Amino acid sequence: MKRAWRRFSSSSSSSVRVAVFSQRAYMMKTQVEPMLAEFPGSRGLPVRLSRETAGLAEGCNAVCAFVNDDLSESTVERLADVGIGCIAMRCAGYDRVDLEAANRCGVIVTRVPAYSPYAVAEHSIALCLTLNRQLIKASERVRGGNYTLSGLVGFDMFGKTVGLIGTGKIGRCAASIYRGMGCKVIAFDSRPSKEAMAMGVEYVDFVDLLKESQIISLHCPLNEETKHLVNKNTIKLMRDNVVLINVSRGGLINTLDVIDALDSRKIGALGIDVYEYEANTFFEDLSVETDENPGASLPRGWDKTLGSLATRPNVVVTPHVAFLTAEALSSIAQTTILNLKEFARGGPYTNQVLLPKAA
Repeated sequence: MKRAWRRFSSSSSSSVRVAVFSQRAYMMKTQVEPMLAEFPGSRGLPVRLSRETAGLAEGCNAVCAFVNDDLSESTVERLADVGIGCIAMRCAGYDRVDLEAANRCGVIVTRVPAYSPYAVAEHSIALCLTLNRQLIKASERVRGGNYTLSGLVGFDMFGKTVGLIGTGKIGRCAASIYRGMGCKVIAFDSRPSKEAMAMGVEYVDFVDLLKESQIISLHCPLNEETKHLVNKNTIKLMRDNVVLINVSRGGLINTLDVIDALDSRKIGALGIDVYEYEANTFFEDLSVETDENPGASLPRGWDKTLGSLATRPNVVVTPHVAFLTAEALSSIAQTTILNLKEFARGGPYTNQVLLPKAA
């Protein structure tokens, strides 16, 4: 029997005790320490949240989780068993949260819907420019004393057609930057933005975007409709040598289909900050030797598919760092603390994630 959560009678922050999962060094000053100071009795945990680790939250009444923490049904039920009444996601995405289980167990789920759209948008453009101008290859050559120019030819961004799939805050920031570079920006979104149109973005249907764009950048959420949005069938509709950028969610791309398209040069370059199977890889240091693999030639937990991508000269992979600016970290902490304070008061909630209504 899952514990039914009783709302607090106190509005004090001291009534909330938070278990902060997936604690990392980079977030101590900007996120963990402010939360521990705001909510006495809370604790940071340097492990991912999962069914196996959920018991570490016992004695707390809220957990703070990150994008790759496992909040499947069994984890949510275990959290409810140990008295957790709130799951505060310190990120925008919640595709790994079983909302039905949370609703059934009476657990509130909150998120940070926006922190620094500029950070993520700027990173997407950085990936595009790095690929276009062969910056990694050029830098590696210079380090080795090679100053030749062969194989470093890029293209002017000015005048190119950029297709944005998704024009929320991040997509609109990206549109503004691309427009400033002289690009033609077209977009597809089920909810066109008047703000985007005002800056000169032209909305087209999905197929036309695939056919016309020389650069395609993904800025949409991951859900049942968008999973594997980029697959062998949609790739066939793209221009040859298209540049594909994804800083949204790894599951938007069918990774194996994209690898095939890279092999055939249908996709000329790929820049990703997210990866379909990143949950057990990103945010971890797998480069070090362990007792289990001393002197191993491959990193611990080696992912062959990711390795196939990351070692290609026309692919740039970054480990989910698009959000990682001082401003974004501070904003995430402020919103997460707000969400937890609202939990202490028993609501109402500014950033609650609700179970979608049945059609």
